[in-house]
Amino acid sequence: MRFDGTTIFVTGGAGFIGSAVIRHLLADTGARVVNIDKLTYAANLESLPGPTGHPRYSFEKQCIGESAGLRALFDKYQPDAVMNLAAESHVDRSIDGPAEFIQTNVVGTFILLQEARHQWRRLVPERRARFRFLHVSTDEVFGSLGTSGLFSEETAYAPNSPHSASRASSDHLVRAWRETFELPTMVTNCSNNYGPYHFPEKLIPHMIIRGLANEQLPVYGDGGNIRDWLYVAGHAEALTLVLEHGGVGETYNIGARCEHTNLDVVTRIYDLLDKLSPGTADRRDLISFVADRRGHDLRYAMDPGKIERELGWRPRENFESGLAKTVRWFCDNRTWWQNILDRPARADRPRLTKARGYTERCAPISSR
Repeated sequence: MRFDGTTIFVTGGAGFIGSAVIRHLLADTGARVVNIDKLTYAANLESLPGPTGHPRYSFEKQCIGESAGLRALFDKYQPDAVMNLAAESHVDRSIDGPAEFIQTNVVGTFILLQEARHQWRRLVPERRARFRFLHVSTDEVFGSLGTSGLFSEETAYAPNSPHSASRASSDHLVRAWRETFELPTMVTNCSNNYGPYHFPEKLIPHMIIRGLANEQLPVYGDGGNIRDWLYVAGHAEALTLVLEHGGVGETYNIGARCEHTNLDVVTRIYDLLDKLSPGTADRRDLISFVADRRGHDLRYAMDPGKIERELGWRPRENFESGLAKTVRWFCDNRTWWQNILDRPARADRPRLTKARGYTERCAPISSR
């Protein structure tokens, strides 16, 4: 079985993409998985129902920005690989308060690299040759596309928000640790993820939850901003392929060739909800438009040709099938997301207050 006898650290494993990676590793490989997460507002151990008590799963509450605690975990588990998914990821929050993004995404990645390097240098030659550090990043580091073209692995970085700038910085650190210290690193940059267990402040779950409550949702601008949508389970599969077969020092773009405007996403969600959970009126009538967000990138679109050619990866879901599964999951798992809405910590941002899901006072939520 793949990764049999291998110990893998997954940082940020209680987050949306990290939890999907852990579920995939436990279901489809023989890896021992150590989930390292400091449990911020966006973390949720309830996203990992299967691994509870799983013989190959361990959870450690730990911030990647704390060197001593990380070193103790490296000493304890002696991992063969690190998959770094620990990051602050919400653009609007980075505009409200960028300091946390610099601390986690830049300083945290630096400390994690240092502790991984410390561990790697102490390994016997055979294990040192197998060790991998996979850094999972975003398409936002490339900035905004016009109406045509795709981001490739050779696209120059041009981040436009505090969030994307902090993620770009972390990517550069990972590459530098490869070039300077020969740490066997790899980087992936993905398009927008969606799917079950998605944190409610992001576009698709936010739309679904408000739609279920028959409440209006303000959409930024004219809704014409375009994103390339990737079903999260397919992303998890791609990441394990990169970890297993990817070239050291290489970068891989991961996307599904599924470009849609934000307005198209909203209308598709509401059409699905009208079929699955009929309301009192056509939910399309609930859409409203407000002033655009500062620094709102027009379009992201990935060229996944490299990972398709070299590793044979293809997404299993198209946008229609993936979105239908996602909407149905949120309809069938209201307790999961309602528990998140009921957390007192959600009051740290006025736009995330609760009341039948979200209230009219909510600010608009974009695709990041």
